[in-house]
Amino acid sequence: MIYETPALQRSVRRQMVKLTEVSKIYERGGDHICGLDRVSLDVEAGAFCAFVGPSGCGKSTLLNLIAGLDMPTSGEIHLDGQSTARFSSDDWTTIRRQSIGIVFQAFHLVPGLTVEENVAFPLLLRGDQGRMVKERVVEALGLVGMTHRINHRPGELSGGEQQRVAIARAMVHRPKVILADEPTGNLDSQHGAEIIVLLRRLVQQLHHTVLLVTHSAAAAEAADYIWTMRDGRLITRTVRGMGSAGSC
Repeated sequence: MIYETPALQRSVRRQMVKLTEVSKIYERGGDHICGLDRVSLDVEAGAFCAFVGPSGCGKSTLLNLIAGLDMPTSGEIHLDGQSTARFSSDDWTTIRRQSIGIVFQAFHLVPGLTVEENVAFPLLLRGDQGRMVKERVVEALGLVGMTHRINHRPGELSGGEQQRVAIARAMVHRPKVILADEPTGNLDSQHGAEIIVLLRRLVQQLHHTVLLVTHSAAAAEAADYIWTMRDGRLITRTVRGMGSAGSC
């Protein structure tokens, strides 16, 4: 695998995620609940951004809108310079299979499939076949240190190992953006720290753009930028590290 040099990375830096006055209003029992309130955000390629705040402040809603798992009530979202305003359901499915990797708190591995089969699943869904699938799976598992578990099933793995496999699955199709929604929420502190170190390494080595939602202050501190959210709004931004170029 060929990695970009820092100089080359700076020269090709581009805007990866852009939100302009994005709001999400839910209707429940005749009431209107604001999940996201006029959020504007710019994230450059290769940035590691964390979003923190109390439950219900809009963190997961933000990731769901960027992933196309939910639609905004108003405002506009751009991904890698492309407006998603007129995306159909099929368009969103295509872009998730090509450009977005999602890591969930609950792993969502298929119990009856091996590690290899779980990681290969996104490639098979988009029609990839043959040796390339095997090579991509081995490469992804190697990056998360799980090739020795390739023939095991999820029930034979620890929580930390399952999350590593979930990350391999999220990156096997070489997405531009990885969205991580509380990836350490079901892990103890040691395994949670290992997962955050792994995400940091993906930014540094592969230049993935990572957006992390977390309740953990320790996890957030690994990011380049931390956004604090409250009541569906971005409140403050803290610059943490210089490990990866980018702004958000």
